Amino acid sequence: MVSYQSSSRTKALLSRRKVEGLIADGRSIIIVDQRVLKVDPWLKYHPGGAKAIMHMVGRDATDEVNGFHSPEAKKQMERYCIGRVEGRWVNFIPPIQGGKFRAYVEGLADVEEDENEDTTPATSEISRTPSPIFDAEDHHIRRRINSKNDSLISSASSVSSAAEPDDGMSYLDAQTKEQIDLDLAKYPSLDRDTQDEVVRKYRLLDQRIRAESLYDCNYFAYAVEGCRYTFLACMMLFCLHWGWYGTSGLFLGCLWHQLVFTVHDAGHMGITHNFTVDTVIGIIIADFIGGLSVGWWKHNHNVHHIVTNSPEHDPDIEHLPFFAISHRFLESLTSSFYERVMAFDAFAKIIIPYQAYLYYPILTFGRFNLYFLSWEFLIKGTGPKKGPAWWHRWLEITGQLFFWYWFGYVIMYKTIPNTSGRFAFLMISHMVTMPLHAQITLSHFSMSTAELGPYESFPQKMLRTTMDVDCPQWLDFFHGGLQFQAIHHLFPRMPRHNLRRTQKLVQEFCSEVGIPYALYGFVDGSKQVIGRLEEVGRQAAILAKCQKTIAERGDVLYGH
Repeated sequence: MVSYQSSSRTKALLSRRKVEGLIADGRSIIIVDQRVLKVDPWLKYHPGGAKAIMHMVGRDATDEVNGFHSPEAKKQMERYCIGRVEGRWVNFIPPIQGGKFRAYVEGLADVEEDENEDTTPATSEISRTPSPIFDAEDHHIRRRINSKNDSLISSASSVSSAAEPDDGMSYLDAQTKEQIDLDLAKYPSLDRDTQDEVVRKYRLLDQRIRAESLYDCNYFAYAVEGCRYTFLACMMLFCLHWGWYGTSGLFLGCLWHQLVFTVHDAGHMGITHNFTVDTVIGIIIADFIGGLSVGWWKHNHNVHHIVTNSPEHDPDIEHLPFFAISHRFLESLTSSFYERVMAFDAFAKIIIPYQAYLYYPILTFGRFNLYFLSWEFLIKGTGPKKGPAWWHRWLEITGQLFFWYWFGYVIMYKTIPNTSGRFAFLMISHMVTMPLHAQITLSHFSMSTAELGPYESFPQKMLRTTMDVDCPQWLDFFHGGLQFQAIHHLFPRMPRHNLRRTQKLVQEFCSEVGIPYALYGFVDGSKQVIGRLEEVGRQAAILAKCQKTIAERGDVLYGH
């Protein structure tokens, strides 16, 4: 927990309307441990990027802050405290997600004040053009928030059967409503008492995990990892020396595959828990050895952890025109992360119906796209230019130049003498990393993408949108901790070698609060992903057929 300084400023009691008015004035306000933090000055300095904070504006961010930040970082947050709130905070919809806020007028605002938490916050209104999907979702959730499961299931069935695909958008609206109904039936109710109980037990679980030292890093396990990395590097150099270029590329790809797991740990400060030390470890491995940007990954990955599986906001599932894991992508949504429309254009309409068949071939070349994203991030200077992370960009650029020197010049150009050898080395080293990209997508692509609104607690959302992969312990080295994504999303700073020990505790927690714990084997989980891709592909084909039929009717109607 954060220990806040005592002062008249931090003791000031702020009403909900006052907080809403501050946000309406453009202030970035988050609630942490009943304290009101105005974090505007920190947005451009935040090592994890501004958007991760922007998705918390108007919300109680206590669990997110405690999960992602060190005690030292939380201590630094004291400087941003401008007051406190009393009672349970009911989340607003953040501006970045479409929330609309009323200005605060002294006197008039007191009359408007309504602290009844059973009513919908004013920000259930949205600041964009009304959509039959999103507006219907909010109303749908409020209407059913306390309904019993049997009525929810019955309603979902009626929506499904009543939806005739004679109009493209109507068909997608019905699909969205059906998915929300199914999630509301499957997971605990979104009423205040139920979600408070989920949060209370989640925090007790966190205390138990800390008491059992599961946040302490197992450095012996990293010594074993180091031996594996050394073996793969030596085999790569040995095969290169003997002219076995394809085999050499195979070992290099395996090395990259394994090293990414340690970069993931370092990015979450899960090795030493020291921001600077873990950052340097991550940059040396990712940029100098792998040619990928840690800064880009942090900006992307932190948002992913906050708004997991949200089609409009989670960059980890925004892959149009190549993949669409939700029918909502078929509407050309606007990405708040990339700040552009994800167009369901002519090319996407060709690819998406066949995405289940193209899934593995496309993932095979995924590393080339990561190079582009890394350089785009570094060239644009998207990361913080001041604050504790100001130097990251320059160290990363140095690492990128070093990488392309040893990989592109020393090995590809100077060491390998012919074009065929260079091509074999390049393609095999990159294609063999395909299982890593499959591992990254496996835990989320088949899980829920429904938006249940601002009432859902952090732990419930993480478990609703994330799957764990069951595997024998001896295979943990291959998955690198990514098989425990649900546990990792609940406790992101936990060292990966402790995730298996934590699994049983999380399963007990899920049983107590009534949240299903999604656990599949690698093969069954992959089938789930392929099944989701096939389903959305069929929906894309149905949508195309609907639109074609409507267009033909229009032609007949107007005599064309």
